[in-house]
Order: sequence, then structure tokens, then C-alpha cells
Amino acid sequence: MRVVGLTSGHSNKGRNPAPSALIFDSGVGAISIAREIRQLLPGLTLHFGVDNGFFPYGEKAEQALRPRIVDCATRMMQRCGADVLVVGCNTASTLALPALRERLSQPVVGVVPAVKPAAAASRTGTIALIATEGTVNRHYTRDLIAEFANGANVINVPAPELVRLAEAKLRGEKLTQSQLAPVIDRIFAVPGGELVDTAVLACTHFPLLREELARFAPRPVEWLDSGAAIARRVQWWLEQLQLGLPESPACGELMCTATDDDGQIAAAFREFPLQNGAKLVTLANQDQE
Repeated sequence: MRVVGLTSGHSNKGRNPAPSALIFDSGVGAISIAREIRQLLPGLTLHFGVDNGFFPYGEKAEQALRPRIVDCATRMMQRCGADVLVVGCNTASTLALPALRERLSQPVVGVVPAVKPAAAASRTGTIALIATEGTVNRHYTRDLIAEFANGANVINVPAPELVRLAEAKLRGEKLTQSQLAPVIDRIFAVPGGELVDTAVLACTHFPLLREELARFAPRPVEWLDSGAAIARRVQWWLEQLQLGLPESPACGELMCTATDDDGQIAAAFREFPLQNGAKLVTLANQDQE
């Protein structure tokens, strides 16, 4: 099904009155956050917005990303009528949260790298921040470290290849040690790497690879992400909105900005209840692709 020319007045809220949240990302990495939300709030209906027409965000210029994110997320919120928007992407959060909150009347929950809890958990005072190159180099991230690292030594680890490896894992591919070796080396085989005891997974794709990263690391470390904190924030907003949840969710919508010709995106979300099992709704944003 292809939906063309969405207008600001379009909403399916009348068709689906159950409390719901839209989880937005450029790929399928936000599944890691969706799992945390489902565990805490099993009755919440989850919609998914995937800007696969501009994937991956971590490699795109800020000037193109910010208006794109705001437009796509706004259109998808209008389509599904969700009560809360969850920006399940560190790149999108660091760039577009203020603009989204200005545009939307619904609460907007963003993802913040777990620098503060990582610094508190570290016994050696050395943590690794694993993120896309855009997140590692962004002023937002540097300010976050300066404010919340509490004097810890933060080793920035750009790992853009983990985004595609995480999506490959969701497609059923088995990852090898050689594929992850370059990232493991950037964490542990650099000056100060021998002291790393806590690692921040600062991209929502990366928790999907927690098992493999732990298996191939030279020693045990604590791998932290923001998923549980995001779920608690969504719970808080539902309480503020006085939205009670049913025992089980309604079927959500899956929305994309480009076609899913091979069905890989729909397959990645098969663990969540979606309309018609896994209905894909494609938004017509051709002017931005």
C-alpha cells in the first residue's frame, strides 16, 4: 500500500483509540528500544517509522538531516495518531529534538548516550563511547561528556559499520569475529583501552550486537545503553497524559519512506503485532530522497 500526499489533518486515531507510541529511526535499530518498552509497557500499541529512504543517518550531513527528520517524523505521527513520539536514534535526537517538540503537540522522547550512568559505574574511570561518526563528532556529544562524565576518561569509538552489521543480524546472518574485530580494536587496542571497564552503546542499533561484542571482547566489560531509561520516560508521559493501558496492545502500523521490495524491513519487525501481520505503509517523500 502506498500513501501519497499526507496532510496535516490525517490521523487514524479514530480507527485505533488504544494508547500508542511511534518509534522512529532511519533503520531497524530502534527495535532495541521497542523491546524495552514492550517489556515495561506490554499493553502499549507500538507503531514504527523507518526512514529507509535516507538510511543511514550517521553518514548524512546535518543540514540535510534536520529538516528531513522533522518532516518524516511529523508525517508519520499524523498518519498513525500516536500519543507519544520516541526518536529511537541518537543522531536524530541530537539534531532534531527541539524542532520536533516545537512542531508536535504530543510529547517527544529522545535518546541520550548513557554517559552519566557509565561514568558512575566505571571502577577504573575509563569508559568507551561507541557511536556513529556523526554522534562521536557532534558538539552535543562533547557537551554531554563535559557535563556528565564526572572526570572519567572517555575513549570515543566511531563504529559506523555496526549499523549494517546489526541489520544483517536481524536478517538472520551470523556475524563473525573478523567482522567485529576492527571495532573491538578501537575500544581496547588504543591508548587507555586496557583500562576500559564500561562501554556505552550510543546507537540504538548497537544493543542488538551486545552478545557478539561481549563474546569477542578480550575481557568482560559492562555494556550500557539507554533503552530501559527511554521506556521509563514513555511510562512517565503516559501517566502525565492519564492514559491507562489495556492488557494487550492493538496492532500497530509500520511506515517507511521507501519501498521494502525484498521484505527485509517487514521481516525485522515480525516479533511485534502489526496490522495484517506486517503491513508496510510507504510515505511519498520523493522530493527528499
